[in-house]
Amino acid sequence: MKQQHYPFQLEPLPYSYDALEPFIDQSTLHFHHDKHLQTYVDNLNKTLAPFPQLHNKTLEELLCNLDDIPADIRTAVQNNGGGVYNHQLYFASMHKSNSVENHPHGEIAAKIAEYFGFYDVFKTKLKEAALGQFGSGYAWLVYDNGSLEIVKTPNQNIPPIHCKKPLLLIDVWEHAYYLDYQNRRNAYIDSFFSVINWNKVEERLQSYMEK
Repeated sequence: MKQQHYPFQLEPLPYSYDALEPFIDQSTLHFHHDKHLQTYVDNLNKTLAPFPQLHNKTLEELLCNLDDIPADIRTAVQNNGGGVYNHQLYFASMHKSNSVENHPHGEIAAKIAEYFGFYDVFKTKLKEAALGQFGSGYAWLVYDNGSLEIVKTPNQNIPPIHCKKPLLLIDVWEHAYYLDYQNRRNAYIDSFFSVINWNKVEERLQSYMEK
């Protein structure tokens, strides 16, 4: 994810709109990325425009220091900034897949084995978190001081990323899956595992381990 600052720009999808079919179709990706995410970008820029002291802040700097944001725009920055941050991570966490068999490799596979025992156990726990998130929100796999942890956040909130570094997240807002799966969140989550970009997850893990 690029380290942008105001005015924030919509990052293009790292694949074509039909790349995730049959798991997520192009209509869902089009509306999710070009409409929903674009709205978060536009609203974040509109919120920040009258505050030049915030224009050089990256998205992470804004979201990790919400107490420093003027009180009258703090909620708008949290909601819209979180919407941009979360969606960019989410879209970059997926790639084209031709099979339901999609497994981690490298250091991330070793970490999953260390902290969850088996990949299927990890899948079950992440799925439970995603299904257990009441209403809108996200389920995350995060890296925290050498260990892996599964957390969930409501709305567009993010984990405390100064310590819980995001590796992977599932968007469980209804607009992420309703065109494809209607109210079957369970089926959407199962499909998500088929399109996880484990190369990207491995890249994130390696970057955190090097620090």
